[in-house]
Amino acid sequence: MRTNEVYLDNSATTRPYPEISKEVQRIMLEEYGNPSSLHRRGSEGERLLQSSRQILAEILDVSDNEIIFTSGGTESNNMAILGVARRYKKRGNHLITTSIEHSSVLEPFNQLEKEGFEVTYLIPDNKGIVSPEKVAEALTSRTILVSIMHVNNEIGSIQPISQISAALQGRNPDIVFHVDAVQSFTKLPLSPNDQGIDILSISAHKFHGPKGVGALYLREGILLEPLTRGGGHEKGLRPGTENTPGIWGMALAAKLSYENRKEKMEILQSLKERFITSLEREHPWIRLNGPGKEEGAPHIFNISFPGLKGEVVLHALEEHGIYVSTGSACHSNANSPSHVLQAIKLDKESLEGAIRFSLSHLNTREEIEYAITKTISVVSGLKKFFQLTR
Repeated sequence: MRTNEVYLDNSATTRPYPEISKEVQRIMLEEYGNPSSLHRRGSEGERLLQSSRQILAEILDVSDNEIIFTSGGTESNNMAILGVARRYKKRGNHLITTSIEHSSVLEPFNQLEKEGFEVTYLIPDNKGIVSPEKVAEALTSRTILVSIMHVNNEIGSIQPISQISAALQGRNPDIVFHVDAVQSFTKLPLSPNDQGIDILSISAHKFHGPKGVGALYLREGILLEPLTRGGGHEKGLRPGTENTPGIWGMALAAKLSYENRKEKMEILQSLKERFITSLEREHPWIRLNGPGKEEGAPHIFNISFPGLKGEVVLHALEEHGIYVSTGSACHSNANSPSHVLQAIKLDKESLEGAIRFSLSHLNTREEIEYAITKTISVVSGLKKFFQLTR
């Protein structure tokens, strides 16, 4: 089989649903009123925003007045972390996160350290998991915020969110628990009320929606210090005219992605396992990083090809129309090794030869079979080449 493109970099971004793109364009052209305006055009915009809140709230099983619209996962994470720390600093100055978070979480914590807060960065085990016991051990009487991602964007490890929340509740129910759910929303079961999550971040372009739009679930009663000033939009937390077309596109994309979620993820899990098993059969020397192939998120896995350069493998696959990544898109141009792979203690060759494959339910079995065949062939050729040139 030959295909024009097999896109396996869905952790970086996803291809928008065609029907969503058309609907976003329609709203831009036909429903262009400012949602804050009192006339009919404005009222229609406000109706679209409210309908969008209701769709997201229904998926999360929360109240629609607990949904705040943002520009994406980065703003949602910054709003949650900086907003909570600065709002509740009189309660304490200790914060907890992990060493494998996305940069949009780690950098706000770095900023808070400069402001006088004390931050504990928990180290995961070699599968990328931080245990509830480790979180509990790090708590102090001054802890006011714990921020832990649900699914890691580089290796697909799934954190035990419910158990971590239970540990926090048992120690101090006033500790705010924030979860970066950018890689898990519409893919894994998520219920803030059942899982004890106070604040949750999502981003539309991770589930086939438009770029530049996201949302924050903010539990009723949790207060944030706003990052920006200038209006009463989004409860005064996010001033500025709302991106109505993008928000509506996000809500519709969430609805489409969430439909038959369990069945979609079961198919992805089977494709993931087949991919890994096929590569291990032909190349037993490769290394699966993080969770085992039957563990972790069904759509993300990370493989090292020790002795090869990840960037060389990436471009060789690109020659066959296969798109993968060497890690987080936010650091893909950086020369430093992945902080996630360093945290799980990979050796130098494994660090240099790491490739992330991230799938979507839009990937077909035929595409995956093609990608498997070409990956096996490309790796064989590169290994032989590098052996001959040494």
